[in-house]
Amino acid sequence: MRNFLAFIRRFRVLLLFALLQGIALSLYFTFLSFPRSQYMTTTSTLSGSFFEWKHGVTQFFALEENNNSLQKENALLKTQTIESLFRLDNGLVKVNDTLHKVQYEFIPAKVINSTHTKRNNFFTLNIGSEQGIKRNMGVYSSNGVVGVIHFSGPKYSIVKSCLTEKVNIAVMIESTGEHGFLEWDGKDSRRGTLTGISNDSKVVKWSKVVTRGAAGFFPAGIAVGKVEKATVVEGMPLWNVTILFSENYRTVQRVYVIKNLLKDEQDDAESHIPADVVQ
Repeated sequence: MRNFLAFIRRFRVLLLFALLQGIALSLYFTFLSFPRSQYMTTTSTLSGSFFEWKHGVTQFFALEENNNSLQKENALLKTQTIESLFRLDNGLVKVNDTLHKVQYEFIPAKVINSTHTKRNNFFTLNIGSEQGIKRNMGVYSSNGVVGVIHFSGPKYSIVKSCLTEKVNIAVMIESTGEHGFLEWDGKDSRRGTLTGISNDSKVVKWSKVVTRGAAGFFPAGIAVGKVEKATVVEGMPLWNVTILFSENYRTVQRVYVIKNLLKDEQDDAESHIPADVVQ
């Protein structure tokens, strides 16, 4: 108590000044509207900035969960689009009536490991046979085709990407219907080659190249890239068409695995094609 009184006695002038200053400021903000409004505005601005920062931090940590949720919603919506439905007769029908049934399902996945600088490149996905993943299922992203399932373990899958020597995905030039196969020469991860296009056909620069849907790995119409240039194959009546890929395989992270519910039926039907026709 003695020390406290000594402290008060020693700093009495400073303490008296602080008390009077507090009273003066209180009266100033109480009776004058402009300073009071400025004070309230400043306080509100600081509080708003704090809560905005807090919201941003919260959103950042929730971003992964939100992305996963959106990816699942996208997969569900894709099964309801016309490209995922199989027509049961040749009449004009509505998308939602009983003349259609779903042909494709889309299973969301994340790329957890990948390569893009080798001659043959692969992706590792965080889903496997426990989620229904099988060999030869198509894989694509929101930007375009990614590759084909090469191996499926219980919890992980390996994707043979478009950056492989023998990817051989059936593709076509959307505007003309001219079709061939996608190949990669191992040089540039941003560019592939469309082979099998007759040089009787007119190939227009920047024409969109999409999946043909022939083998049942992909629905028709999924983006592959755009025509960058076409050169004549020496000694053959064919174009060598260079494609600028729509997907950047160095940065792809979220993909969808395509499950064709009618693939077995298609394979069974095509197994009855005579051997001399296949050759």
